[in-house]
Amino acid sequence: MGLPRTDLTTVASLATDRSLRPAGRVAVIGDLGGHLAELRSEVSRLGGDPDAARLPEDLTVIQVGDLVHRGPASVEVISLVDRFLTNQPGQWIQLVGNHEAQYLRRRPTFDWPEHIGDDAVEVLRRWWALGQMQAAAAVVTSEESFLVTHAGLTEAFWRRILDAPTGAAAAAAGINALIGVREDLLFRTGQMLGGGRGEPATGPVWAATSTELVPGWLTTPMPFSQVHGHASVFDWRSRQYRTTDEIARLTSVDEAAKHETVTVGGSRIIGVDPGHGDQARQPWKSWQVDGAVVVDNGQGQGAP
Repeated sequence: MGLPRTDLTTVASLATDRSLRPAGRVAVIGDLGGHLAELRSEVSRLGGDPDAARLPEDLTVIQVGDLVHRGPASVEVISLVDRFLTNQPGQWIQLVGNHEAQYLRRRPTFDWPEHIGDDAVEVLRRWWALGQMQAAAAVVTSEESFLVTHAGLTEAFWRRILDAPTGAAAAAAGINALIGVREDLLFRTGQMLGGGRGEPATGPVWAATSTELVPGWLTTPMPFSQVHGHASVFDWRSRQYRTTDEIARLTSVDEAAKHETVTVGGSRIIGVDPGHGDQARQPWKSWQVDGAVVVDNGQGQGAP
């Protein structure tokens, strides 16, 4: 169910909260996988200047993580994002993906054949230490609220770990509060590394869309909508669903944008991963909405 208008008052009045970015256009960019040209092209399409690393004043970008690996320019992608975070820290919201997490943990969770250099690793670690890279954000509109994470918040994680918050902003704060405190929960893996049928309480950096994220919400009302990257229920290459018939019936697909939307009750689970491999998948677009962005570090304060 979307957040009721009476709970919002107006987006403008909520914008007085120090952790709420002013209302305007919000663009959620999916997994980039080391493709600099794709990032530059999408920033330009949104009205930004990738050469100057500047966004229009009315635009906030949330990037869902997995900046690196697969494509040819992971280091250059990190460098450009670092310039956005330096130039406009309130307008570029960077989230952590499982591929960034490989460099943030004392022991990498998985072994990926490609690696970035030490200088780029230090940039990722700096973002994490300074709160420039978070695990979750919330987007609030006059009709609906969205939790944005890399892989999505499962029903079991929402209930068991976060104690079932009723708002997207509270859920984002609860997830971000795990940073530096219980990162074992935040980075908990499930089916993607463990195999089997999946772990219901897989963390929001690793949840598998078809088997861990969506199924739990089929029987429990989801109190907000979600936007995620990481994985999808629709295979863009084969143009086939990789899920159950029940979930497929609940899903609509925008192949031009590479977005999929699973509607459960009155809420939506929107996937924005274009599925870039060693070659970029085209066409694709960021997911856009008019609203305000809430970024909370779990202690009631907005990220710098």
